Amino acid sequence: MAASPFMGFIAQGDGHPVLVLPGFTTSDRSTELLRAVLSRNGHVAHGWKLGRNMSLLGWSLGGIFARELARRHPEVVRSVITLASPYRFRVGDRSHASSLYDSVGPPVDPFLGDLPAEEEREPVPVPTTSIYTRTDGIVRWHTCIDTIGAACENIEVFGTHSGLGYNIAATVAIADRLACPDGEWRPFRPPPGMSFLYPRAESWTPAAARAVRLAS
Repeated sequence: MAASPFMGFIAQGDGHPVLVLPGFTTSDRSTELLRAVLSRNGHVAHGWKLGRNMSLLGWSLGGIFARELARRHPEVVRSVITLASPYRFRVGDRSHASSLYDSVGPPVDPFLGDLPAEEEREPVPVPTTSIYTRTDGIVRWHTCIDTIGAACENIEVFGTHSGLGYNIAATVAIADRLACPDGEWRPFRPPPGMSFLYPRAESWTPAAARAVRLAS
């Protein structure tokens, strides 16, 4: 109800399929609302149908999987959108979800394995959007952003790690990104009257890397 004045800003899709991956210890139930909104607005939104996600980090794990899937199979991925996904985490980094992961997660993730640091890898070969919040509360926001460039952007919103799937600013941004015609990517621009919901986004830099290392 609180978000209802902004629902008209949600862009219409072109019917292409969208796979929505849940976060750590959650299941497709956590993405029901987001998928329902996308489906009502012209997309064919799918859950992952693999039960409860018990692999790596918080809500954000789905985005880490999505980036890796796009790297492995770019020919079948149109774009990747992540929500508070700390894909710049490295061995030894800790978050507020780390203790829970230590108790239930595998020593080495069977899908992600022991990957090199993100900055040592080639960029994801499809358009990418990283949505993050400085008030995440679970992971450091620095680990959730990319170096802004061609077909690669970061979008900052106000909110929390666990709430981004229900965040109207994030939902509007997601729908706008999905509405980009295939092969015609453009940077996100907030709808008129909504720019106050989107602070100026940061870009990943060596200084950001040092901030993460020093805080670890």
